[in-house]
Amino acid sequence: MKRFILYSLCGLLLGSCARHTIIPDDELALIFHDAFLTNAYLNAEDIRSDSLRLYEPIFAHYGYTTEDVHYTIGNFSKRKSARLGDVVEEAIDLLEAEGKIYNREVAILDTIDNVARRTFTRAVLSDTLIRVSALRDTSRLSFVVDVEPGEYELSLKYHVDSLDRNPRGMRSSMWLERRDSTRANVYTTTLRRNRDESFSRRFSVDSTHRRLHIHLLTFGETPQRPSVTVRDLKLSFTPPTRDAVELLYEKQLNIRIFADEFFRSALSPQDSL
Repeated sequence: MKRFILYSLCGLLLGSCARHTIIPDDELALIFHDAFLTNAYLNAEDIRSDSLRLYEPIFAHYGYTTEDVHYTIGNFSKRKSARLGDVVEEAIDLLEAEGKIYNREVAILDTIDNVARRTFTRAVLSDTLIRVSALRDTSRLSFVVDVEPGEYELSLKYHVDSLDRNPRGMRSSMWLERRDSTRANVYTTTLRRNRDESFSRRFSVDSTHRRLHIHLLTFGETPQRPSVTVRDLKLSFTPPTRDAVELLYEKQLNIRIFADEFFRSALSPQDSL
């Protein structure tokens, strides 16, 4: 029974109990580099090929097998000091250095960072329509958001109409709150009246920040009845590029180092069910 359990665990974790070689990070980056260029060429020329056999010569060139590559990628999660995204970035750096020679291919592959950022950008706040016609409604235009390192982008459209009773001094105010409760990146702007206006603002957040404060309607003098309409309010978050690339390759979304069939073949029969 113990032997059966041992064999079962080996099958689940490695696909077999055979011991394979863990490829050093610098050599794995070279393999990724070659795979990127191969994929770019095939896509540009609209060539279809057996994806498993396609990569075998690349692996063999560096002295490894398909199983070695599967095994190495699968073991990244067990290596606390290692990040697959770092290896991917090293491969991209190699491609950029060769840009003059492989201009077209690099132009295709350099979009990886942008695709990763777009893939993992998410909406933190959104509202299509907010109308403020009384002082008690102004709280609907104030937001406090817990933040994490990355970029936050605020965008909206607003209109202060003729029913507003505040002669001047209405403003929007926003800032990042540090962990010691001090303010950073304080920004204020005066709201314009009687016409449609668009507004956007970007905040770069690091580990010293903990909250983002957004107050879209503040008063410089004694507040009177407001009449403000805000449309298409959106606050989005984009993680750092390095983290986005790491997530992209962990989840294998949209762009892949290797074709789908390569990773499907790494799954054991039980995993693929």
